[in-house]
Amino acid sequence: MSESALSANPTAGFVIAPNPVPTLPVEGTSELFPVNRIFCIGRNYAAHAVEMGHDPDKEPPFFFVKHGAALITDGTFPYPALSSDVHHEVEMVVALSKGGADIAVEDALQHVYGYGVGLDMTRRDLQGEAKKLGRPWEVGKSFEASAPCGPLVPASRIGHPDRGKVELKVNGETRQEGDLNQMLWKVPEMISILSRFFTLQPGDLIMSGTPSGVGAVERGDTMLASIEGVGEITVKVV
Repeated sequence: MSESALSANPTAGFVIAPNPVPTLPVEGTSELFPVNRIFCIGRNYAAHAVEMGHDPDKEPPFFFVKHGAALITDGTFPYPALSSDVHHEVEMVVALSKGGADIAVEDALQHVYGYGVGLDMTRRDLQGEAKKLGRPWEVGKSFEASAPCGPLVPASRIGHPDRGKVELKVNGETRQEGDLNQMLWKVPEMISILSRFFTLQPGDLIMSGTPSGVGAVERGDTMLASIEGVGEITVKVV
């Protein structure tokens, strides 16, 4: 089939129509950032590691992945089925414009397009069951709409934030509060470590961990997540 025919019918040649590419808006523009994978680092704030029953001084960094359908940008979070204990986790999102393997720490920030505010929503009850059984966490972490995110702000505009207040309020009450400078592994280190295990690609996102204070939400709650110097998002639990 010719290139012009494929351009006229982008579903041609597929046995079923491919799903649209997930995207994040770029703040202040009509441009969209195409999202590939969503990597999440676990227990990257010492106080959160402690509240989850772990010793941050003895554990190396680890990562898990959310799939593309986890991303949601419309300001809502649909409460998931089969769970009665769903927690909020506010995180800074790092968006990569360049990929690579074995990226040196000193070169890592050259791979960053920009930053945003996101939520790693977690079916804590299902995650807890998986932990007890020694099973993967996907049912607790990588379900549909589990990654509400706001617009990206290019690093060319705000630089590379390494300090600033991180906060999440539920119905006006502060639940989580911390600072980017409390991250155990900084953005360049996260990128470098990830690139040892994966060949990173343009469009990959990294959710950089959450401060202490994670807790449950209910239908009807309103979450306000903010990161100083990056932005804020409001998400309604429906």
